[in-house]
Amino acid sequence: MVLKRRAAALAAAAVLALTPALAGCGDDNGGNGGRTEPPTTTLPTMAAQPVDPAAAEAEITRNWTAFFDPKTPTAERIKLLENGARMAPVLAAFAGDENAAASSAKVKGIQFTSPSDADVTYDLLVGGNPALPDAKGTSVLQDDTWKVSVRTLCGLVQLSGATQVPGC
Repeated sequence: MVLKRRAAALAAAAVLALTPALAGCGDDNGGNGGRTEPPTTTLPTMAAQPVDPAAAEAEITRNWTAFFDPKTPTAERIKLLENGARMAPVLAAFAGDENAAASSAKVKGIQFTSPSDADVTYDLLVGGNPALPDAKGTSVLQDDTWKVSVRTLCGLVQLSGATQVPGC
């Protein structure tokens, strides 16, 4: 049963990792009548990141690590989750789960998509071992705090097999 659950989690992680790459695929003609145009490279503009990106990255890393740390009290996790008060029942439900109690996260990369949004690449660890390596999530700036997004939490809830979770 554990191997089956791990295989499903790894397959889901592969889907999560490939989705952004596949979303960029289109027709071979680029929708321009078959004309070939030189590729363009778009770098993030200064407006696509916070005023102090280094401080924001440090806060995102710190808050994600605390949010996924099983020793962090639920009341603190609520503060680190987007719309945390509304999502408190979900967090409370996971508080007693043995897998959640052995889980943690290691942030591996952060890419800002706006001054208040970031894509986060992380490893979800269970017992210190990667269960979902290179998982993709998002962080949002809410109430002057970088938080784990509800979308990220709900994605993990779906991977766990839970159904009909309020707020997700």
